Amino acid sequence: MILPPFLQAGDRIGIIAPARKVQRGEATKAAAIFQSWGLEPVFGKNLFGEDHQFSGTDEERAQDLHSFLMDDSIKAIISFRGGYGSVRLMPHLADSYPTPKWLIGYSDFTVIHTWANQRLGWASIHATMPVNMVMEGEYRQLSNLSLKNALFGKPESLPIPFHTLEKKGESKGQLCGGNLSVLFSLLGSNLQLETQEKLLFLEDLDEYLYHVDRMMQAIKRARILDAAKAIVVGGMSDMRDNAIPFGHSAEEIIASTCSDLNKPLRYGLESGHLPLNRALIFGLDYELKEDLLRPLL
Repeated sequence: MILPPFLQAGDRIGIIAPARKVQRGEATKAAAIFQSWGLEPVFGKNLFGEDHQFSGTDEERAQDLHSFLMDDSIKAIISFRGGYGSVRLMPHLADSYPTPKWLIGYSDFTVIHTWANQRLGWASIHATMPVNMVMEGEYRQLSNLSLKNALFGKPESLPIPFHTLEKKGESKGQLCGGNLSVLFSLLGSNLQLETQEKLLFLEDLDEYLYHVDRMMQAIKRARILDAAKAIVVGGMSDMRDNAIPFGHSAEEIIASTCSDLNKPLRYGLESGHLPLNRALIFGLDYELKEDLLRPLL
């Protein structure tokens, strides 16, 4: 796995919208944050495009990403927001790019993480995005700082709290994963997640509990859980239920699906659709030991 160069003051960071459309005022505020870090933010040509719910057509959104990937002066590329639509860019991107650079985002951006890690061989950063960065609150500011630290070569060690469903244990390997719903949607494709000898991170938002069970059953049958060395769960936020309750929480569903697996299973990582969304570097080796997930640089 190639680790792109960490950023330095004066570097340029491209801002794209691979999915939902963007409000111009939010983008201006986000640019000011990057400027305060000593970076030069550069807006994608189609950042403020519009095609129904998308920020421009598939071709336009893909062109912004492609152009920044081909521009040696751009050292990192961040997705302004999630939503849905990143997977529609895949047919419009090249099979390789000459200069590794950081790709940053979470949620719907999981497909781009998987593409970068498995097709380009580049590490990438699962972290907060500008749409969240401009929000007020201590946790939002800590999330921003976590991204800044990762970008400048000082990724954090993340605490893992006690959980009654956990399986303790130590493990070490490349970190991979992201949003469960997106990973589920990639099953059977040329971007199905590869977890052999890796630590698997999962998070999700706003899903019906029965569908969480469906997705967990599917990724288990695809041997994604079996191949992983350990499973670490972040935010499973704002889950829904039917009039007839499913009867188990998302955490319980995950525990049940993994009950026959002899490997660490930990909960409560502060990453995902949470007010405090700490940065993770996919493709980097991490050590899971005691109550800490520690990056190995």
